[in-house]
Amino acid sequence: MNEFSLIDVFFKKPALARDDVLFGIGDDAACLRVAPGQDLLVSTDTLVAGVHFLNDWDAFDIAWRAVMVNVSDMAAMAATPCWLSLALTLPDNNETWLTRFAEGLHAALQLYNIALIGGDTTRGPLSITMTVHGTVPEGGAVRRRGAQCGDTIWVSGDLGAAALAVSLLTGSDMDSADQSILMNKLKRPRARLDLLPILRSYATAALDISDGLSADLNHLCQASALGACLSLDAIPVHPLLKKHRPDQALDLALSGGDDYELCFTTASADKARLLAELADMGLSCYPIGNMVKEPGLHTASGLLTPRGYSHFQD
Repeated sequence: MNEFSLIDVFFKKPALARDDVLFGIGDDAACLRVAPGQDLLVSTDTLVAGVHFLNDWDAFDIAWRAVMVNVSDMAAMAATPCWLSLALTLPDNNETWLTRFAEGLHAALQLYNIALIGGDTTRGPLSITMTVHGTVPEGGAVRRRGAQCGDTIWVSGDLGAAALAVSLLTGSDMDSADQSILMNKLKRPRARLDLLPILRSYATAALDISDGLSADLNHLCQASALGACLSLDAIPVHPLLKKHRPDQALDLALSGGDDYELCFTTASADKARLLAELADMGLSCYPIGNMVKEPGLHTASGLLTPRGYSHFQD
């Protein structure tokens, strides 16, 4: 199977159709129509074998994870993801692997009504680069830089499970049921698009938690030229961390990464109304502190050093 047959069989034919895709896979570029009154947001992520996933993972999970990593960036900015392009580098033409990869890719895209509009396939070490395009009402993108002093800091869900799952990759005697829950958190994350109405109504700043809460919140603080005062007891630690790594639980929640939950800020006066609206939607978010004038991450026991994943950190 040559490159063009590969694209046709695995990516073109199963792709979801959208009316705003005038033409997509098959030409030198895709042609899209952005609705009036909408801003276009674009984000790119690359996942590399041995860094972001293991070669022996099910290709379905690899594709699913790659999509969610990209879609999470859209969620963090209160954007609706619409279109995605894929640049796939493969060491060989393994049709069994490609079948599972395509199944995972299209399942994830269909979940959020995202059209695959093009990309590229090449031969080389396994890596996946995706570019996702999304829309948000004009002027409505939520950025990292908008937090105000006194704003409440929120986290959208339990943290640390993916970090604990990474530790299981080298072996563990943990019971299979708990291992399955944790590995699902790592391999099958869900982007928090369910929170778009909340972000659009309340958020002053936001980002997704990919590198660890402390590192990512510090990025938000720096962008907003503020600091954060955190209540460590309020950090929503995943219950399996408390069960299996009680001494490390808080540290994994603060610095582990790969959670793809959202961290966002809102005006303090909106806290009660926001909690009520979340309850009406059947959702939970957790207030963990407030933005302050003094730079840095402050806790009752002193300054917290932000830590998280970095590609180029020794």
